[in-house]
Amino acid sequence: MTAHHHADDASCLFCRIAAGDFPAHEVFRDDRIVAFLDIGPIRDGHVQIIPRDHYETFDELPADLAAAIMYLAQRLARAQKAVFGVGRVGFLFTGGDIAHAHAHLVPLVEKTDITSRRYIVEDKLTWRDLPRPERGALRQTAEALSVALKDQPDS
Repeated sequence: MTAHHHADDASCLFCRIAAGDFPAHEVFRDDRIVAFLDIGPIRDGHVQIIPRDHYETFDELPADLAAAIMYLAQRLARAQKAVFGVGRVGFLFTGGDIAHAHAHLVPLVEKTDITSRRYIVEDKLTWRDLPRPERGALRQTAEALSVALKDQPDS
């Protein structure tokens, strides 16, 4: 697999933020990572963490950079808990909107904060839990992922 990495991309909003060419409400910056407030937050204090270099997806990140993002996320989560009085903070990589690896760190007020339910306006919707997969199906999926994982390089 060829990684889509380069120092920066002038057309990439997150590269522009990382370069300091586009304003953002930064909460952290070092030589490899920038963390800033999301301008369309799920909850107050919703932070995005990006590598300063351009990687299109999180699976292209070098392992040490991914670990640095996780370490910062842990520290920021403790800060978010202290500032917003929440018991949990959601951490996720989405990658659906901007093609620059980025993690979201969201103070969780409700268990649905990082689900589609957060964006639905109508209150009269009904919800149902999806049926749980059969144990055999779960076992097969776990085995398939385990086999595929063994074929992946470490970094």
